[in-house]
Amino acid sequence: MSLEQAKQVAAYRAVDEFVTDNCIFGVGSGSTVVYAVQRLAERVESENLKVTCIPTSFQAKQLIIKHNLKLGELDTNPIIDVTIDGADEVDSNMTLIKGGGGCLLQEKIIASFSKKLIVIADYTKDSVKLGDRYKKGIPIEVIPMAYVPIKNKIMAMYGGDIKLRSAIAKAGPVVTDNGNFILDWVFTNQDLDWEKVNAAIKMIPGVVEIGLFVKMCHKAYFGQPEGNVVERFN
Repeated sequence: MSLEQAKQVAAYRAVDEFVTDNCIFGVGSGSTVVYAVQRLAERVESENLKVTCIPTSFQAKQLIIKHNLKLGELDTNPIIDVTIDGADEVDSNMTLIKGGGGCLLQEKIIASFSKKLIVIADYTKDSVKLGDRYKKGIPIEVIPMAYVPIKNKIMAMYGGDIKLRSAIAKAGPVVTDNGNFILDWVFTNQDLDWEKVNAAIKMIPGVVEIGLFVKMCHKAYFGQPEGNVVERFN
């Protein structure tokens, strides 16, 4: 089974188990979520479900529109029943690294106002410790004017290496949906207390959000090479 098929089986399982009629549904970002929205559209069509979708990014909004699903926003739906989102890595404590696609701020906002955050991923995202498999580091969204001192401060606090994320099809840095820059922190110490790290980095002026999701994930589904799905609860 390919990685794409592994993503699909995890996404379908999560949507089948957690999306119900009259649900306020947070739509995550990334390649695995594409399959979740695809499955949701199938269920809305076949079961006549009424579901309001709250996007976590421009990409998620476009997916919702493409599949003719009902688009909502936090202003009118401040409490979300369930959010289904991907992750770059999930450790044995269900701590997540998210933001490889640059949508960490809106993803964390939507997740924090959700009754449940459900993660869908393929087997390559399942780790014992953060950094075991995902080598691109922890994304940190920052105010552009402050990226150099923030970079220096985090490296002084925790070591490792930090790079300003560069855009692929444009000259210069990646600019998020919110107009900010992203620093990618490749850490060397895998035994850090991630809850404390999350709090400490967020206290640095100019840091908007960090792609550490600590004690937020209710359940994770990992699609396996054999076609089955491994489930993990918090």
